[in-house]
Order: sequence, then C-alpha cells, then structure tokens
Amino acid sequence: MSAAAIDLLQREISNPDTQWSLGTFGAIAEFSRDRDETVRLVQSAEVVSAVTPRGGIALKPHAAIRAFASEGITKTGWNQRVALCLPTHDCAMNQRVALTEIGPDHHAPREEDRDSVLFDLGLGGLQADFCVRISDHVLAARLREHTGRAVFEPGNPAMAMILVANPHRVFISRLGRIEVYQPIPPPSGKSPEGPHTHVLPRLLKSGRTHPATEPVPEGLVPCAHLYPPHPARDGLGEARPFDATHHHAFQAMMATCGDPVALAAKRRVVDAVLAGEPPMAVAGDRHGRISVRIALRQMKSQGHASAALTAWLASFDSAAPDEADDEAALHQEG
Repeated sequence: MSAAAIDLLQREISNPDTQWSLGTFGAIAEFSRDRDETVRLVQSAEVVSAVTPRGGIALKPHAAIRAFASEGITKTGWNQRVALCLPTHDCAMNQRVALTEIGPDHHAPREEDRDSVLFDLGLGGLQADFCVRISDHVLAARLREHTGRAVFEPGNPAMAMILVANPHRVFISRLGRIEVYQPIPPPSGKSPEGPHTHVLPRLLKSGRTHPATEPVPEGLVPCAHLYPPHPARDGLGEARPFDATHHHAFQAMMATCGDPVALAAKRRVVDAVLAGEPPMAVAGDRHGRISVRIALRQMKSQGHASAALTAWLASFDSAAPDEADDEAALHQEG
C-alpha cells in the first residue's frame, strides 16, 4: 500500500462524517457513525479501524490497492465516492454458493466476538464473502444441518432462522471487513441509521461487481468504498447549505486519484461558463457527458448565477435523460 493510500485511510477513518461500504452489486454493508458516538479507533500502517456499539470497519493494507475518486449523477444532484480497488486477479474471495461453516471468527475486531462462529451465506460474489456470526450454539447447530444448500433454495429454513436471530453480519473482502451489530429490519421496514446491510438476490444475479454508472478503470474491482462528506447533503442525504470546504476537499481527491479526462472536462465547462461563452458541443463518452452535468450542477449549488449558466443548464441538464446511479436500487429496496 502506498503512503498516500495509508494517509487517505487514516485521515478518513478519523472523520465521523465519512461513510464506508463493502460488498458487491446487490449485497453491501455500510458503516457510519455519529459525531458523539462512542468509537474505538485504530490508525496504523497495519490496519485502520473504527468500532462502535452499532458496528465496525477494519481495513488492512494490500500492496496492490488503488484509490479511485469519482462522481455520479443523481436525480437532483450528484454523489461522490472513493473506490478502494484491487486488480481483478487480486480481488477474488471464496465465491461460495451454499451455506458454509467457516469456524470461529479469530479476526473479529472485538475480542468478545472471536469465539463466535462465522457462516458464509454463499451469495457467490467475486470480491466479497457475505457472512453471519453466530454466538448461539443452538442456532449454530441448527444451521449446520443446512450447510451445503443455497440459502434462497425453496424450502430451506436457514435464512428464516437467521432473520429471527438477528446475528452480526460480517462482509469481508481482501481489504478488510465491515460488521453490523444492529437488528435486521423486517422486509417491510426501513434500514436503520448507521451500520446496516442490503442483500438483493435480483441484483446479485447480474454478476456485476459495481454499478454500470461508476467509472472504475478497466482491470480494477472496487473492494470497498469511502464517501467523504458531501458539500450539499448531510449524512442522511438531506439537502443542506453548500459547504465549500467539503467541495474543495473532494475536488482535490479527484485531482489526486480521479480520472484526469473527467476532471479536464469539468474545468473546460466551468471556464466557459465563467467567460460567458454560449453552450457548445462537448465531445466524450457517457461518463464525460455526466461530468459536464455535474460541473454545471455544482456551479449552481455554489450560488453562481449568470445567463451563461442558465443557457448551459438548459442545453445539457434540463431535459437530459436520468442516468442516476443504479446502486440507488439497493437503498430503495434494502
């Protein structure tokens, strides 16, 4: 792991406003914490971790890690994230497709969890294993009766047992893990604030490692994500006054570890608007066009007002097709 990557992880793990996720398209664990929440932090070259009463995250160094910052369009604004990627040949986990007993969770961040038993749910994702951690010996014995079977197989009672028991969920990649201690919401319920998981078999069947709208460089697979504070939304996704500090901080990340082509497209548009130039054709692929829309939305959110900006928005954003991040399906259905 490069010194820059270690510095990024150490800096962001200490920021209570940074959120995290780990998983694949269709199954992710998310970690966040409140500013006043009790937390145990570790920041070293060997591991960065944060553990609260509601969940935990622990990330470990990997020589091939690459951080990739990007932005995506949403229905009314934009999102931002840093993908923590590994090359395809380095990212693969066990890809089990049936319920499998792993054994005691010796790598749990909390000592009191290390004698509990991990069961891999067998969801088959490339870059993550999706497990539950069972401390109840009776439940562990009952689940052992159904190992070797797919958890969503008709007539398999294993998932119903898990939902009733509310065990810890532990999602693991080559870069580390996220653990969730909060109860699993009912099918009709809303995910709780703070650490939680989403598992959607319909999306898992696609076999994708990330949303099609996330421009991860070819040959890399995101094995975790971090989400620095957004300049126009709070941690719950609610609108708030524009925070220029957050905006400039993420644009600096984009300059350091983002797509230089996307960044250059944004700069050209901003310069053209500030110069009062009329809308002009912008060459580029889908992600390039999205970068243009994001640049215009960011200018508007910062309070910039001009005839040029109005004209550019009318040309590029007012009737543009919705290209919102399809990962949103996870959050809407989870």
